[in-house]
Parts: sequence; structure tokens; C-alpha cells
Amino acid sequence: MTKMNAVGWFDIYVDELDRAVSFYETVLGCKLEPIGDPTGESQMMSFPTDMSAYGAGGALTKSAHASPGVGGTIVYFSAEDCAVEDARVSAAGGQIIRPKFSIGEFGWVTLCQDTEGNMFGISSMK
Repeated sequence: MTKMNAVGWFDIYVDELDRAVSFYETVLGCKLEPIGDPTGESQMMSFPTDMSAYGAGGALTKSAHASPGVGGTIVYFSAEDCAVEDARVSAAGGQIIRPKFSIGEFGWVTLCQDTEGNMFGISSMK
């Protein structure tokens, strides 16, 4: 069996898909694209994803089967310097929960809350 990373995909559940797309596009400086849900039960907007590259792809997902909110799972987005994205969060309608802080040899992290109430992180090496 081939070894693989623990995470192959992520969904961030949202109530207002357009609002959440606008938030993440503003904060991360990227364009999300619509993708089909094979079950036909959810609306999904994918983050830029190359499934052959290192790391996991994912999407904002509106589904009757799950809801947004602060819980036990946090997705960390990679950045060059998390302070750049950190500076965009409030203006995009989110909230900084813990400003940029050191995680020692592993770099830096910012903890944020999106427009839907989800906690997420941004990590960088500088």
C-alpha cells in the first residue's frame, strides 16, 4: 500500500455560500471555482487545487447534512507570511481569534473565524 498524507480533502461547511466565497477569496487572495457534488445534495466552491501536488484540496460546502461553527477541527491554510492574510480578515467580515504567534521551529500561525462562524488557521514559515 502506498503511504499517503492523513488528509486528502476538506469541506468547510457554510450557511451563506456567496458570503463565504467572498470572505475566503478576499482573505486568501485566490479565486474559488464551482465543482459538482457527486451526490447532488450540496453546493460546493473549490479552493485552487492540484490533486497531484503536496497537501489537500478542499471546498466551501453548503449541505443539509452539516453546519458551520467552532468545533474540534481546524483547517490551516498555507501562506508566505500569515500576517498578510491576517490583515485582511476583519475587513472581509471575519474575526481574528489569536493574532500571529510563533509555533517555534514550525513557523507562525494566526487563528481566525470566518463569516459563517468556522474557526480556521493560517500558517507560514515567516
